[in-house]
Amino acid sequence: MAWLLLIVAGLLEVGWAIGLKYTEGFTRLWPSVFTLAAMVLSVVLLGVAMKSLPVGTSYAVWVGVGAVGTALLGMLLFGEPASAGRLISLGLIVAGIVGLKLASG
Repeated sequence: MAWLLLIVAGLLEVGWAIGLKYTEGFTRLWPSVFTLAAMVLSVVLLGVAMKSLPVGTSYAVWVGVGAVGTALLGMLLFGEPASAGRLISLGLIVAGIVGLKLASG
């Protein structure tokens, strides 16, 4: 269950990172409300997951899921470059996340 909570926390991190773009510097009410809610829920779920998972693994997976998801959505939603180098680098992050999961049991 802790791993599921950690993945959901990472997905919420993607949500708030992308949401920041839509808040326009927190000048738009509803995007700001949703972004702040995703921030809080993401950190709360991370904290709950850390009750039974190692802190280093939890944090690295949370950041990794957030970074990969945000980068991919940046490419899809905002036309950011999807160069081979970027995609390979994202693949390496995913490999690291999988490796941490396998090493943590």
